[in-house]
Amino acid sequence: MSRLLLLVLLVLPLGSLAQAVYRTTDAQGNVVFTDSPPANATPADRVEIRPTNTVQPPPIPPRPASDNTPNAEAEVAAYTLTITEPANETTIPMGPGNFSVSVDVSPAPQSAENLQLFLNGEPQGEPQRASTWSLTNVNRGQHDLTVGVIDDAGQTLATSPAVRVFVMRPSVNSPARSTPPVNIRPPRPQPISN
Repeated sequence: MSRLLLLVLLVLPLGSLAQAVYRTTDAQGNVVFTDSPPANATPADRVEIRPTNTVQPPPIPPRPASDNTPNAEAEVAAYTLTITEPANETTIPMGPGNFSVSVDVSPAPQSAENLQLFLNGEPQGEPQRASTWSLTNVNRGQHDLTVGVIDDAGQTLATSPAVRVFVMRPSVNSPARSTPPVNIRPPRPQPISN
């Protein structure tokens, strides 16, 4: 019964195709809609179908301009990143090349944005929400550290000023590791006595 009613309600907007719709009640008391009056003697009410309401969809607004708009630039400029540890020009003492990096970000990155540490321009690990990193086994020499705010598409929105560190590591070429040469003199010739 409900399927039939649903079908009729779906067909009602097609009033231009059907000339008239009649409503009757069958022997079991079910309401029946049909496009022709019943042949038997049961009374049928003609249902007036009103024209279908139509509404024009709202106009589609123009698509916003590309990321080169002033709003996008203002969003990028809104982040202030400062590496707080280690300080610029820090020397990491002799050892295995392990040290920590911390950054201060203002304002906090949004939910779809993360922080990425770069060592000499190369990303270190995966982007993360935390503002500290532990670097291990960094090669000896001079290194530049930066931190960027990365969106979910992998685009860098803002970058901190670079901090330079100098890592000291033991080397096989270090004078402290080499052994001094041993001077071995040949034996002195002994005078021959008769």
